[in-house]
Amino acid sequence: MSREPSLLEQIAAVARRSAMDTYRQRALLVFPMVFPLILFAINGSALSKATEIPGFPTSNYRAFLIAMPFVQGAMFVSISAGTSLARDIETGFLNRLALTPLRSEAMLIGQLGGASVLACVQAVVYVLVAFATGVSFASGVGGVLVLLALSLAISFAFASLGGLLALRLGSGEAIQGIFPLLFVTLFLSSSTLPRNLIKAEWFREIATYNPISYLLEGLRSLVIGGWNAQALELAFGFSALLAAVSLALSGVAMKSRLART
Repeated sequence: MSREPSLLEQIAAVARRSAMDTYRQRALLVFPMVFPLILFAINGSALSKATEIPGFPTSNYRAFLIAMPFVQGAMFVSISAGTSLARDIETGFLNRLALTPLRSEAMLIGQLGGASVLACVQAVVYVLVAFATGVSFASGVGGVLVLLALSLAISFAFASLGGLLALRLGSGEAIQGIFPLLFVTLFLSSSTLPRNLIKAEWFREIATYNPISYLLEGLRSLVIGGWNAQALELAFGFSALLAAVSLALSGVAMKSRLART
């Protein structure tokens, strides 16, 4: 009598399929990685004079800006995860999975496997680009490892959000239409200036209440500030909260969608 696969084995099987699907679509690997680097190169030169503002935390603007590609890449990961899951919904693959003994948790988390692989590759590339452009890490080698872990946590959180959108909307086109809204939240944060140096009061208020600011500041603290426990706690905390809420709502949305079909 064959043994029933454990939850982890089921997740690994679905994740392997999702990762291979992402690998076969090279555009999902290259463009989400390159576009944030293009913006990093442009803004790193165009806004370098910002370091002359009294109170700016570093003399190297690229060191301040390097957190931005990590969060931008995570947003691309969310779209990749969402469109991939939406495609499975549209083709009926998710319904066929539901007819197997596969647990719903494995279906949901495993579907994010491809996005997680993409997030790993992106994080390593961005760290290498940081070193290549003269960015040093105030927190040392340990800080680089924590930065990679935080980057993966942020990417997984956004991938979970993408999965939720896919289950709610069921259309890859609809998910791609939401992408500009994600970018708006990035630019209405402390992505290009520290919050205390933002002169426009309305902008500073929005950036203060915008969780994206704390994700950026957690990543940034490891580069220019050394070990900042509060910044890291907030960054990991918001990542965990986004992932937990998205996965919980995704579980409800998946049951509703499978019940309808």
